[in-house]
Amino acid sequence: MHLCSLFVSLPIWISFIPVAILNGGFRNYVLVKFLPDKCALAVSGIILSILILLVAKILLSRVKKLSRTDCLVISFVWILLTVLFEFGMGLATGSSVCELLKAYNPLSGNLWLLVVVATGAAPLDAYEYTIERDFKRLTNT
Repeated sequence: MHLCSLFVSLPIWISFIPVAILNGGFRNYVLVKFLPDKCALAVSGIILSILILLVAKILLSRVKKLSRTDCLVISFVWILLTVLFEFGMGLATGSSVCELLKAYNPLSGNLWLLVVVATGAAPLDAYEYTIERDFKRLTNT
């Protein structure tokens, strides 16, 4: 594991925060006008998951010499940071632990769990993309 890879991945994870804030604004100001709240929340979760995968693929695939092990470690760290950030911000803004845990129930319409899974899958997706891209360059296909 290259420790440098982990440090390089942190600004990428931090870039998810404004993406999530903008996604929340899009949900609150656009989606809820056209969809019921529960549907808007679900669509917003899907959009955020896709955006996280795209941002990670674009930025993390530019990091040189990332191994599969590096990406597994980055995945674990990103999941941990995401959950800690969510609980930290939630508790700081007055939400109870019980309220925060409700977000992890996809049956409620909240697809936050999908966002956490996408965040964890994003480094491995970027790694697979990089391997595929490099293979195509080598074989000129």
